Amino acid sequence: MILEVADIRIQPGQQEAFDQAIQRGLQEVISKAKGFRGFKVQKGIESADRYLLMIYWETLENHTVDFRESPAFIQWRAIVGPFFAAPPVVEHFNLLAESA
Repeated sequence: MILEVADIRIQPGQQEAFDQAIQRGLQEVISKAKGFRGFKVQKGIESADRYLLMIYWETLENHTVDFRESPAFIQWRAIVGPFFAAPPVVEHFNLLAESA
């Protein structure tokens, strides 16, 4: 399993609307994507306009090819993209260790 981490910065004062938009996008678009295994969204405390979106994918290609090159990606960006202050920084990770 692969973990995608997107560091998202939104426009100031848009937190409430973005909270709704990201949840809608995850439920309506991302959760239906090939290889999707789950997600978490963390909101910044010190930086109220910062979010960490973590999506678990079966394979790296499920995100980078199957999703990013599909019409679903355009739908996703139409829902959340208008809130972005800058393009999200996205990286992928393999699990090294975890607690019991």
